[in-house]
Amino acid sequence: MAKNLSFSYSKMGMYKECPQKYKFRYVHMLPEKPKYYFAFGSALHAVMEFIFNPARPQFPTLPQALDFFDSTWSKTSFEQKGYSSAEKELEGYAEGRRILESYYAKNAAHFEHPLCVETKSTLEIDGLNLISILDRMDYLGDGKIKILDYKTGKTVQREPDQLYMYQKVVENSPVIKSIVQAKDPAVKNVRVGELSFYHLPTLTEMKFERAGDKEIFNFWQNVLQIADHIRAGKFDPTPGENQCRWCDYRNLCPVFTGKDYCPSEDANSLPAPFPATPNAPQTLKKTEQDVLSENIDRLGELYTEISRLEKEIISGMEKNHFSRHFGKHFKAELTATDKVEITDTKKTVLLLQELGLLTKASAPTKTTIARLLTDDSVAADDKAKLQKLVHIVKESQLKIDPSL
Repeated sequence: MAKNLSFSYSKMGMYKECPQKYKFRYVHMLPEKPKYYFAFGSALHAVMEFIFNPARPQFPTLPQALDFFDSTWSKTSFEQKGYSSAEKELEGYAEGRRILESYYAKNAAHFEHPLCVETKSTLEIDGLNLISILDRMDYLGDGKIKILDYKTGKTVQREPDQLYMYQKVVENSPVIKSIVQAKDPAVKNVRVGELSFYHLPTLTEMKFERAGDKEIFNFWQNVLQIADHIRAGKFDPTPGENQCRWCDYRNLCPVFTGKDYCPSEDANSLPAPFPATPNAPQTLKKTEQDVLSENIDRLGELYTEISRLEKEIISGMEKNHFSRHFGKHFKAELTATDKVEITDTKKTVLLLQELGLLTKASAPTKTTIARLLTDDSVAADDKAKLQKLVHIVKESQLKIDPSL
């Protein structure tokens, strides 16, 4: 008997996006780079699980929820989360706290315990091991379930495949049936009563009715067809601007290399994406997208060279104590500015809240903190308190102009 294929909504989504990408990730087992939006979403999902844990008789207070978020957030560095800088991570941290504060302000008065949270189900069905994790399920009575899925991206849109997958799982999973029967022993069959996406950044809930049996049947036939293609090794790439632009596997993909990827002994280590110049063979005709990619890489190389030259010029001028120097056609000028380094993220955010400056700062980044320290509308005492949480260093800024 053939082994069941391990499958999930996310795997299906990746295969539909690009079969070749699925192959890199789940056949060659090459990891993707960390993504900040996954880390941000995971931290908020963990807090929602903490808040609505059915085993907890009392709901945590907002300070307790924020402390839990802080603890979860601080377990990894900004690089591990996938942020490009500590400043960007700080913006994500402040946004997470804002969301939780807004969520409590709107919903804390009518919190209710759900049936279960973060429920994992492995359903063996039609040759698949279908793995699903449901954020939250509420019992509506008479064997009916409400499924709620938290969204943390910039927007939330209806995703029929995800809704259909949830419905298929809930109405067929022995694990979920046993959870419902523990609540209501008289239940013979579990049925979806309502599906819901809850967009945490805007505190917006989108509700959907149970899909009809015909819709579910057609959806499931598509799932089984995708599974058959995976078993048959059909991994032809489907290149496109959206698929390829941010793909971690671009420098391995036959679309850009002109040859199939052959895993080496160190294949578990994902090479750096986006090579300086795509190595497409001369026999392949360049598409408009290829030309655009090459131009992006060329511009990136120029930026890198400009940055290197700028550092050399600043170093040379500082060494000779020059504030201005001339080439044959251009002149360079150095100006000194104060650069702010935040020494304690959590204390800075709390102080800004205490002083009523968090909204004025928009997000407690190095740039906004520096602006607050020179803002005439901010009280001198408040500036002094804030200054204790930052480190200020002088930084030279270079300006290049035509010399004539």
